[in-house]
Amino acid sequence: MSYRRAFKIVCGFAGGSAVFVYGAAAAQSHGYFGDQQGQRQYKGGLAVLQAAQPTTWVSGNHTVSPSGNGWDSNWDKRDPSLMVNSRRKESAGDEANTEVENNKPKATRHIFLIRHSQYNLNGNGDKERILTPLGREQAELTGQRLAALGLKYDVLIHSSMARATETAHIISKHLPGVELMSCDLLREGAPIEPIPPVSHYKPEAVQYHEDGARIEAAFRRYIHRADVKQKEDSYEIIVCHANVIRYFVCRALQFPPEGWLRLGLNNGSITWLTIRPSGRVALRALGDSGFMPPDKLTRT
Repeated sequence: MSYRRAFKIVCGFAGGSAVFVYGAAAAQSHGYFGDQQGQRQYKGGLAVLQAAQPTTWVSGNHTVSPSGNGWDSNWDKRDPSLMVNSRRKESAGDEANTEVENNKPKATRHIFLIRHSQYNLNGNGDKERILTPLGREQAELTGQRLAALGLKYDVLIHSSMARATETAHIISKHLPGVELMSCDLLREGAPIEPIPPVSHYKPEAVQYHEDGARIEAAFRRYIHRADVKQKEDSYEIIVCHANVIRYFVCRALQFPPEGWLRLGLNNGSITWLTIRPSGRVALRALGDSGFMPPDKLTRT
């Protein structure tokens, strides 16, 4: 049966209607969404995001071909099959295969990225930009939500900025016994120039140059598959900032990092990344704030 025929049958069962959602990205200068020969493809003036499919398929009047952009299994440089020297593989044979098996991670990492709560935008410098009364309420609600999940958290890491530090300390009251750590790498900043650009956010090029390197360093430190020595699944909380979280999500899912500003996060929201032993990454929640009453939601 042809794909066109199958499509018509499915539409028949669905009452003759179907919805197709197409994403567009303006990463032309980097060629993120080219075809297999690296040429960008356009439909109606938009750069079409094409899912990686084993073969071309047809639906209605649209033909979608493989994008040629597969998943990089060694994105965190921890793929055990690539950590054994190729020459040793050839000479050692079974011994090398055993080494690969012995160095395969066994545990899954669950990383909860929490955006800080609402803070005083009029503060003079970081030290005065502390949480508002509503922000403290939001942090309490986030702490209650994390506790209600009933998970055994291993650590609570937070940005060294005042608003993230205060948010983390309020959350920690609901998670007794969880180690609390501060990290300068997680401070807010401008990770990479966004595409498409926006008129209300235009840092100087030097800020992207400096902040981008730091935030990328934070990503490499915290977002990766489990170490081979880790025997049990881990649950880690990182309290930081919207730009940092949005950049982490794009990088972890191997989406164009320039798209980070297209994601929106409420204050105190929870983003949940899962990293399997194989290096596969899943986004289980993005900016979840459904545990807060509507009148408590902010995005400042």
